[in-house]
Amino acid sequence: QVHLVESGGGLVQAGGSLRLSCVASGRTFSNYVMGWFRQAPGKEREFVATINWRGTRTNYADSVKGRFTISRDNAKNTVYLQMNSLNAEDTAVYYCAGSKRSYTVVVAGEYDYWGQGTQVTVSS
Repeated sequence: QVHLVESGGGLVQAGGSLRLSCVASGRTFSNYVMGWFRQAPGKEREFVATINWRGTRTNYADSVKGRFTISRDNAKNTVYLQMNSLNAEDTAVYYCAGSKRSYTVVVAGEYDYWGQGTQVTVSS
């Protein structure tokens, strides 16, 4: 079992930045592909970014490419999401997730563990 706890959400003005963190406990963090998803009110949960266990491969949703950066520090059991140039469409609850797969995954159903989420609100 892996327990994931996100932090770093909050209220930010359009054009601003936030960095989300997700700390994992339980099984060996470095064995897992990690991802970030988000869910806005009235919308389905959508993929944001993913990173392989070594941190050498990443994948992003088109809507965040060039603005968001996913990274991980296996020594700290932590995955990050640096979010720049935020806009109102980025407002959502952001979830950290862990997958046992050996490749980066963009489908929520392929993730095995989920955090409780952290709210990001961008004011225009």
